[in-house]
Amino acid sequence: MLTKDLAICIRASDYSETSQILVFFTRLSGKISAIAKGSKRPKSAFLGPIELFSSGRIVFTQAHGGGLATLTEFDQQGRFTHLSQNYFAMNCSLFVAELMNHLTDEYDPHPELFDGLLQFFINGQHAKTIEDNLALLILFQLSLLSDVGLQPILKNCVNCKTPFDQSWRRCYFSTAANGLLCDDCENNFHDRLAITARIANCLSNLKLIAEVDRKTLLEIEKLLISHLKQTLGRDLKMAKYILKP
Repeated sequence: MLTKDLAICIRASDYSETSQILVFFTRLSGKISAIAKGSKRPKSAFLGPIELFSSGRIVFTQAHGGGLATLTEFDQQGRFTHLSQNYFAMNCSLFVAELMNHLTDEYDPHPELFDGLLQFFINGQHAKTIEDNLALLILFQLSLLSDVGLQPILKNCVNCKTPFDQSWRRCYFSTAANGLLCDDCENNFHDRLAITARIANCLSNLKLIAEVDRKTLLEIEKLLISHLKQTLGRDLKMAKYILKP
């Protein structure tokens, strides 16, 4: 049965001299892995190889038994060509694609996440500064965690439920607890990391993310990367390029 959907390519690799294996995140079907037979031929139905971050309408046939879907049509519209002109924006986009692949499941739709991913790529290619790209990345990562049911608790202590405010003597973050910890509760979680009140304030009030300096943004991103690595139980290939802009 043919399925039609809107899609963004989040991974592309060669399968043979003429074909590709692709991972798409689609609006109504979620993540799908598909083979595009003959896509690298000059006169293919896809008008050439399918590029990473390209988006548009696709038509595919679902595989039986967990195999690869077969891509039959892809009307490539957005290729976000401006990303290639901004090295850091490209690295942020590659990192997001990596996270999407690891944190989402096949055929598990998240329409709002699809819309957010598309908007992230649109905003990223027009961002003018590293600070802008970092702010977009931080906000998208938190949105992604929320959409897949892993949203960290950031407005109060996870353990005792005390609301965060800047009068806290010390602040901590724990992946095991999945959120902020106050000074009275941090000893209960051995993986806790000490963070500044400034970082905790930004995490509890995300509107502040767009206003802080690069150093603070990098500290927040370092914390999120550590949290994501522990949550996934694996290293993240693109992480090192984000922390050294």
